[in-house]
Amino acid sequence: MSESKAPNTITRRQAGAAMLSAGAAMLSAGALVAAGAPSARAADPVTLKFWVAWDPALPDSKIAQAKIAQYEAAHPGVTIELQNMSFEAMHDKLVTAIAGGQGPDISWGLAEWLGELDRMGALADLTDAVDGWPDKAAIYPNVWTGLAVNGRIKAVPHYLGIRALLSHQALLAKAGITAPPQSWPELLDQAATIRAKTGKYAFAVANDTVRAPQEFFMLLVQNDAPLAELVPGSGPARYRNNWDRDPAQLRRGTEVMALYRDLLARGAIAPNSTSWGWEEEDNNFALGQYAMVMDGSWMHLHESQYPDSMRDVQITPPPGLRNRRTYFEINPFYVYKASAHLQQATDFAHFLITRDYQAAARPADSPRTDVVGTGKWGTSFSSLAASGVPFPPVALGQITRAMQDAIGRVLLRQEEPQAVAARFGKAVNHALRQSGELAAG
Repeated sequence: MSESKAPNTITRRQAGAAMLSAGAAMLSAGALVAAGAPSARAADPVTLKFWVAWDPALPDSKIAQAKIAQYEAAHPGVTIELQNMSFEAMHDKLVTAIAGGQGPDISWGLAEWLGELDRMGALADLTDAVDGWPDKAAIYPNVWTGLAVNGRIKAVPHYLGIRALLSHQALLAKAGITAPPQSWPELLDQAATIRAKTGKYAFAVANDTVRAPQEFFMLLVQNDAPLAELVPGSGPARYRNNWDRDPAQLRRGTEVMALYRDLLARGAIAPNSTSWGWEEEDNNFALGQYAMVMDGSWMHLHESQYPDSMRDVQITPPPGLRNRRTYFEINPFYVYKASAHLQQATDFAHFLITRDYQAAARPADSPRTDVVGTGKWGTSFSSLAASGVPFPPVALGQITRAMQDAIGRVLLRQEEPQAVAARFGKAVNHALRQSGELAAG
């Protein structure tokens, strides 16, 4: 996941000529019209506020902006006003703006926000619109499932953050290791050798920002320790963490906490990395500062920045616990039902998942089955789509904070894994109770 530093409002009409000029070298406006709706002038001028979280240092933002400029050219009555900010800033700003009736028409977001935004009543129900799109079937079926609440589609897919194990082959070879680990115990066993032979640490984890809960969730899935289980019944969906009722689930949750402890205690991760976020994790791996990481296909964007240290990266399925499933981040576009231009916002959202846009802007991590990047950054990740598991569609704000707290208690406070697991299960249910999603009984 990429992120930028500060809000920056850009009116597309103000930069239209320059952006169209830049985009012409890469992309054709004719392809846009072929892939999307025919050119048509709106009866009245429409400005769509589109909040994004681009990293301006990476090339994908420039490509996407060129495609959006082409969309404007094909729809002369529509202006796309971009505002760029970090994901963390966006969440808080969205909640405040929606409550005050000043939200955007469409925005980037995280799947972790789906339940929260839906319970706020902020999201447009896109089910009927999506059912009418001829390319609905081009999206992986489990993507639409992951973006639905009670069977109704509440977001459009932007990109997939499928996680795989990335390894620096040169560091593993220097340590005498011929293949990346297939299990977490195997990775732990390799750690001392990697450190002794290369002077580098074997691995890194996040304990800050949105990355930490995503990594934690994958480990829970791999160890059959459900975060929150759907409780069957009539009416709105209700969930519960059952670690307090099922000793086997508590034991498996404890094993995940113990894995974090062991990664630090056995020297697999650097002591000074226990407070890292996604930026430190990604950048240090790209620079070859440690051997392996669980990461997404966006890391291909670092190849142009660090070609020497990224040249040897190998991509394999994640090491496993009881299974080798992975985290399936479905990064969404949210369309807001309070938009004064809901039809135009929905049409623009459709454009953002067309093959034309996705092939240009998201070639390595598209949710479309017909857009698969070439080489290791494409097929290595798309082959894992079927094994991916998304977060449950509950309000995750308090839950993800509880996940970060649990990691910190193990890594920073060195508390006992079983006590941390028990506390975490209670924190999940407390959060579900606060959001009105806790199952009765």
